[in-house]
Amino acid sequence: MIKPPISNIVVAISGSGASVHAAKYAIVMAKLYKCRLSAVYVIDSATLRQLTMSRILIADESADFEASLERNGRRYLTFAEELATAKNIRIEQELRRGAVCTEILAVAEEKKADLIILGGWEKDRNAKDVISHLHRELILNAKCSVLIAKEPEIDIMYRHI
Repeated sequence: MIKPPISNIVVAISGSGASVHAAKYAIVMAKLYKCRLSAVYVIDSATLRQLTMSRILIADESADFEASLERNGRRYLTFAEELATAKNIRIEQELRRGAVCTEILAVAEEKKADLIILGGWEKDRNAKDVISHLHRELILNAKCSVLIAKEPEIDIMYRHI
């Protein structure tokens, strides 16, 4: 028997409207295709470290900012879990620290993901930056498929599954 093309999904959560959209898309897919689902939020400690070393932030500011990012990350992951639970889907949560792309790829590898789902870019983004640097890095380096969730009817689909 042929293995289904998608059985493990990782969705990247950032707290943006686009990542909530991606979470709903991932939940719909997990429900319809009976997939395992993991959500990952990454505290970008690599950038915080660079800002501190460049003396743009002092150590105390960096620590406070990182603690704030952790609280936000936990809140966003909890929200994704609430969305999934409402549809009887189990979602594993991963809160990571490090370089965002590296950590998302590490989670995908650890979970043996067949698919990484990302939120689309926001409409008010600069036309020169249609695909963000993060999206580009993930697409180039992922060992599995990467989907940019832009389904305009996802709220309706989510409500009706």
